[in-house]
Amino acid sequence: MLSNPFDMRFGLREVERLRREMNSLFEQFDRSPRLAAAGGYPAMNVWANADGVLVTAELPGVKLEDLDIAVQGDTLTLQGVREPETLEDGERYHRRERPTGRFQRVFQLPYEIEVTKVEATYEAGVLHISLPRAEADKPRKIQVRAAK
Repeated sequence: MLSNPFDMRFGLREVERLRREMNSLFEQFDRSPRLAAAGGYPAMNVWANADGVLVTAELPGVKLEDLDIAVQGDTLTLQGVREPETLEDGERYHRRERPTGRFQRVFQLPYEIEVTKVEATYEAGVLHISLPRAEADKPRKIQVRAAK
């Protein structure tokens, strides 16, 4: 029995035990392939220059009708669903790394987009989205005149 219920050594031991348990829990999450894929699916690349943004997303096995792309202001939202493959009787997965189900990625773009001019194409499992910069958002060169 503790002579002093506020004994610091007891409290520090409990804090250290809790820290070890939390580290162990987070290490398990880090090794989970499903969790690792969840935050970054689909894999995307985003390029920007003064005229616009180009986005590519790897979406093998996703049907066009299962994709939804939305642009509002300077935010791009890509969402959809990838259905799992149908297994025949007696088949089972030996290894399964490709995630299935609903997904959503939301990106803040570096500037406002001309929404009416956005174009998207889908070829060989890769989605290409071209997002032209809004004219109103492009920098304007100001000519300086000499005072009279």
